[in-house]
Amino acid sequence: MTRPIKVLQFICPTGFYGAERWVLALAKHLDPQKVDCELAVTMEPGQKKLELVSEYNKLGLASHIVPMQNKFDLSAVSKLAALIKANNIDIIHTHGYKSDIIGVLAARKAGIKSVVTPHGFENAKDIKLRVFIWLGCQAMKYGTKVVPLSQQLLSDVLRMGVNKNKTLYIQNGVDLSEVEATIAPVRPQDGEKRIGFVGQMISRKNIVDILDVFESLHQKHPNTRLLLLGDGDSRQELESYSQNLKSKNNIEFLGFRDDRLALLKSFDLFVMTSTLEGIPRCLMEATAASIPVAAYNIAGIDQLISHQETGLLATLGDKETLLTYWEALLFDTEHATKLAAAAKDYVYQHYSANRMAAEYTELFSELVGLD
Repeated sequence: MTRPIKVLQFICPTGFYGAERWVLALAKHLDPQKVDCELAVTMEPGQKKLELVSEYNKLGLASHIVPMQNKFDLSAVSKLAALIKANNIDIIHTHGYKSDIIGVLAARKAGIKSVVTPHGFENAKDIKLRVFIWLGCQAMKYGTKVVPLSQQLLSDVLRMGVNKNKTLYIQNGVDLSEVEATIAPVRPQDGEKRIGFVGQMISRKNIVDILDVFESLHQKHPNTRLLLLGDGDSRQELESYSQNLKSKNNIEFLGFRDDRLALLKSFDLFVMTSTLEGIPRCLMEATAASIPVAAYNIAGIDQLISHQETGLLATLGDKETLLTYWEALLFDTEHATKLAAAAKDYVYQHYSANRMAAEYTELFSELVGLD
């Protein structure tokens, strides 16, 4: 092959969160002399302008819209297959349940290879979503290669029945230069402690536990504030729940913000209470911003944070212990600074986007027969 390998990144965006930013980071770090990386996204009626597309185009890379009449419009398969053929795509790279279903079917229809990258699995309660997730997991089995972001996700896909010979582990990598370039805002000298979360407001993020722990913290330490950045299906329910808390006037739901990283750098503590994760990008960004971290000790988070070495981790569901860890990191500045510095060093050493892009280039080359 004398031209670069043409890879189509395909995702059905829900905003501009971890998976979308991951796609952008990979595309940014691939060598354009070796890989021509285009983007395709679905667009449903009434859907807002996609920031991923805008940011992708800033890289000088091509993007395509696949229109859908509704969330389950299977005509998208034929539309995507036609796009693949018209643009001489060699490999499609999918991200997310819906993307996996549509992308793998379109790849088979167009006669090209497919790479599926699971970013995490949702322990949803909604029966329709559970069925959809199951279908996405079934589609994954028919991909040419399944490349999870973490060892836990690799174990998950094997348990779901994906052939081991189809799997490859490429450790997650992120572009943290954006974090470095962001200037931290000037904080008022009022002594207020700011606890923050950034991410999707969906069931597996278990944000209600953050609210509960903050309620307990605020009763003991009134000069505290909770900032929640992000949006999602659970936001309305969480906002309603917070209105019944005594600390409600010190809780802010800020939604999706363009100044997300500046706000992140204003936190005194970054918190997570997820029940299920891949390797959360928001957590990497928090460590890159030198913000101390307290979270539940679950798979994925434990690949970034080691208890008492790079942060503090409580057993899943142990809100009392988590509260003590919040207090320790908020009010023992020396210890918090030491843990945050170690976490930053760890992420920069082990999660390079350049290294990840090089390993994906090797995989793409192998799939088109260049190795």
